[in-house]
Amino acid sequence: MAKKIIIAGGGTGGHIFPAIAIANALKAQSPGIEIRFIGAKGKMEMEKVPRAGYQIDGLDIAGFNRSSILKNLGLPFKLFKSFMQVKKIVNAFEPDAVIGVGGYSSFPVLRYAQGKGIPTFIHESNSFAGKSNILLGKKATAVFVASEGMEQFFPAGKIQITGNPVRKEIVKAVGEREEAVKHFGLDPSKTILLAVGGSLGARSINELIAAHVHELAQHNIELIWQTGTNGAESYKHRGQPFSNVWVDSFIYEMDKAYAAADIVVSRAGAMSVAELCVAGKPVIFVPYPHAAEDHQTVNAQYLADRKAALLVKDADIRAKLFPEILRLANDASLRTSLKEHIRPLAVTNADDIIAAEILKQIR
Repeated sequence: MAKKIIIAGGGTGGHIFPAIAIANALKAQSPGIEIRFIGAKGKMEMEKVPRAGYQIDGLDIAGFNRSSILKNLGLPFKLFKSFMQVKKIVNAFEPDAVIGVGGYSSFPVLRYAQGKGIPTFIHESNSFAGKSNILLGKKATAVFVASEGMEQFFPAGKIQITGNPVRKEIVKAVGEREEAVKHFGLDPSKTILLAVGGSLGARSINELIAAHVHELAQHNIELIWQTGTNGAESYKHRGQPFSNVWVDSFIYEMDKAYAAADIVVSRAGAMSVAELCVAGKPVIFVPYPHAAEDHQTVNAQYLADRKAALLVKDADIRAKLFPEILRLANDASLRTSLKEHIRPLAVTNADDIIAAEILKQIR
């Protein structure tokens, strides 16, 4: 009889895309498997998961709002309602296992599954685990992590170091530069800069790009600019008049963007780092300075120490980022060196390892 699996979580691409990669690997290894996602209503998983071909149920749930205490008054009610929704979904679907990838919706789903004795699995992409995953890890069947040293968050016997799952299309996209550049309507004979700040956006990166976008053409640089959702319209308005600029709030075919890029400017979230290692691109990381325990700086510094990436601190972005972009654009030997050092850090089969272990546990 075909197995059934629920995958819960989302909120950002760093949670959603590994979840979809795991789902695809499960289907490849067990073609008859039934997979259902659970996310948070109003979050990006409600769009991205159906685009990937999977059914998703949305919960009425939200996180704690640190900027407005009044907005948290309805939180207990939303949490109770989400648990009732989870109970109904799980009891109707009767999963053989539940996988949590982080985000608001993962906690009530895994907590309920653990109460019913259903095997639960956690994927923690970051070097600093989230509070929900730490609590859930105590009763999880296994915890899949990207790096060593996670015993401070999870029971040592449950940890498996797998790396972070990267979408297969990104793994396969290496070497398709000219066709990928034309996909964005740009000139393959020019240097292609890819600027990404995550699915929600990175204000400091976007503001820096907006301030210098008019200068790129004189340096023979073409730009693929993912602004993220926050402030997208003003950034699109800024970039669209220039023929050497492709700009939008989101890049749906990220494999083509990586394949096209000669230089990348990016935040240093765990999934961005994993994808850029696989893509093997010269990258300037600008870590988000307010991430828990400053883990994005830790991620970026790990690569910078190995001469696999450049690092510009967020506080230095106005003074240093554009000169670093120009330096990298004009120094072919530096680009080659960065590519040679970043490629050995790539993990291309984490999704397959995770899927195989889950199927082994529930066989």
